[in-house]
Amino acid sequence: MEPRPLALQALCTADIEQKLALARDLHAQYATVTIANRTPLQASTALPGRPARPALVPPADVPRRAVTTAEGRAVLIHAICHIEFNAINLALDAIWRFAGMPEQFYLDWLRVAAEEALHFSLLHAHLRGLGHGYGDFPAHDGLWAMCEKTGGDIVARMALVPRTLEARGLDATPLIQRKLRATGAPDALAACDILDIILRDEIGHVAIGNHWYRWLCEREGLEPVAHYAVLAQRYGAPRLKGPFNAAARRRAGFTADEMVQWES
Repeated sequence: MEPRPLALQALCTADIEQKLALARDLHAQYATVTIANRTPLQASTALPGRPARPALVPPADVPRRAVTTAEGRAVLIHAICHIEFNAINLALDAIWRFAGMPEQFYLDWLRVAAEEALHFSLLHAHLRGLGHGYGDFPAHDGLWAMCEKTGGDIVARMALVPRTLEARGLDATPLIQRKLRATGAPDALAACDILDIILRDEIGHVAIGNHWYRWLCEREGLEPVAHYAVLAQRYGAPRLKGPFNAAARRRAGFTADEMVQWES
């Protein structure tokens, strides 16, 4: 199986269930991956493929409601669902876009795509249990916007998507769980169980981003911490703000030097 064209096909797919199935199928064929095609590919449609809804709005216009109400919890789960949908596309994009990487790079992102598909499926089923579906509330496109910005720079992609934007989930998830548990609502507690799975897997996803960022820096003779600052400024990455989930970030491979730099 040559995964790059298949990942592009999955990325272009607008139908949610088909995209999920393709992401899972790609990973299921993990053992048969061969990276024969090292030439650049071209997308034939606008990326990413996604359904007509949700409506995409500026981040400030995304609805925020108290999780003490069922509607508020649905809005929150929808927002996380949207993040996971984007995360599927981000993993697929890394596979097809960047030719000439070691085979393990593609195997890693195949795993990420499949796990993000699982996260989306769990959240979407939970959202349906609340009487809603994906697309019922507006969402923003910040994750994919950074994906587009870094499409021509694999070092920046690894630096600013998995280990910056997606790593924010390591910090946010325990805070979200605390708020949900405080409600005592059965659906809120069930959501916390799903978020436990997501947090566990996301530590691994951020670790993959860290590994390949450092591998690329070593290949190109770059100092990872200093070059990160250059990339963050060049591509307009958001400033990292605490509180940080230090334990999760250490498990994801962030160094002591990086942790000190964020807190300064």
